[in-house]
Amino acid sequence: MANALVWLRRDLRLTDNTALQAALNAGYSPILVYIHAPEEEKPWQPGAASLAWLHYSLQSLKKSIEEKGGRLLVRSGKSLEQLEKLLDETGSEAVFWNRLYEPATIARDIKVKESLKQRGIHAESCNGALLVEPWTIKTLSGDPYRVFTPFWKNAVQTIDSVQPTPAPKKFPPVPEKIKSDSIKSLNLLPKIKWDKSFWEFWQPGEVGAAELLEAFIDGAALGYKEQRNFPDRIGSSKLSPHLHFGEISPRQILKAIRNHPWPAKAEADVTHFISELGWREFSHHLLFHYPHTSNQNLVAKFDTFKWAKPDPKLLAAWQQGRTGVPIIDAGMRELWETGWMHNRVRMIVASFLCKNMRYHWLEGAHWFWDTLLDANLANNTQGWQWTAGTGADAAPYFRIFNPVTQSEKFDHQARYIHRWVPELAKLPAPAVFAPWEHPELSRRFAPEYPAKPMLDLKESREAALAALIASKNA
Repeated sequence: MANALVWLRRDLRLTDNTALQAALNAGYSPILVYIHAPEEEKPWQPGAASLAWLHYSLQSLKKSIEEKGGRLLVRSGKSLEQLEKLLDETGSEAVFWNRLYEPATIARDIKVKESLKQRGIHAESCNGALLVEPWTIKTLSGDPYRVFTPFWKNAVQTIDSVQPTPAPKKFPPVPEKIKSDSIKSLNLLPKIKWDKSFWEFWQPGEVGAAELLEAFIDGAALGYKEQRNFPDRIGSSKLSPHLHFGEISPRQILKAIRNHPWPAKAEADVTHFISELGWREFSHHLLFHYPHTSNQNLVAKFDTFKWAKPDPKLLAAWQQGRTGVPIIDAGMRELWETGWMHNRVRMIVASFLCKNMRYHWLEGAHWFWDTLLDANLANNTQGWQWTAGTGADAAPYFRIFNPVTQSEKFDHQARYIHRWVPELAKLPAPAVFAPWEHPELSRRFAPEYPAKPMLDLKESREAALAALIASKNA
């Protein structure tokens, strides 16, 4: 049986791995390889948090492959060069991989496929990451969608067409003479162990993803539509890092949700959760068709908007959760401690940066990119542009989240704030949402917390709206 390389990237799983299955279906003996080439993804090469997760995810995958009799070959360097070396070393006749959809990876993969085919190698790319690929869903006029609802109405009709496949029961042995770098040699972990607390909350790898999905179905899924908005509760799946690294596929998630015997009252929750998978699909659809949006506004009229020049001290205060606005500080500290932030809070902190501070959304996008474990370029880009009002189907710029009323509504007992901002733990809920409005209580129960926020919420809101009017009149 001829050998084939299965080139793994962000599809670090054995179950429902489309490229792996394609190699098996074609009659090849698969050899799994990971090539570390972050420079090929510039300007959005993996951030520090993503690299740390990658380390543990690769370890988990390596163990799973070895338990089935195979080896994970690890290399670093230029992808094409390493693939060519491995083709020679293993005598492989084909290369299979799952597609990525970022501008840099698309360009790289096109060149790799062309070069391999010129060499006489069978090169085949597959869909292992999405329910619907970006070019398959079009408007009646043949254009890409820019509004979620009609996009998803169209896409949802086809999402059940492909079923997930099981993991192979065993792999053929790979001769020890074929060199493999150690995962440790990739230097993925930070030198200063700032990620140490992450792993109290996460288990990278395919097993961790499967367990988290099961826990979600048995717990937070029932009541999801409502509970997902409250950051003090376990109301979401938290599968986003596992999806980003391909430790679980959206098809696996969809099948598990569809096949579960839900009570009738869960219909709205299930539908809403599946639509959140749809937003992930929509984000990839947008990035594919509008690749410039990773660094530029989709809505061109915002190109003339007068963003404020970032003040390094104020930007650092936002990044470090020292703004003096409790819900903002809680969210940014949750991010630093866990590598994740509740979605409702993501919108609040993003609105604060883009509107109250009036900083360009890229300032926030870059910080999230470096600190989020689920830093997917499509989701990160579209999420920030949605909040900033510069993207597709976005919240208008004049929609400015009030962090005080948001925390009162979605963290009304202040449990989220108290957890992540311990200086406020003794400040009672009515006062904790806006401590500066309760100076006596703040001095008594929270003397270490800023007496005033770093900017006035009302004045900064008015300044943002004035800037919007000015840009329209320009």
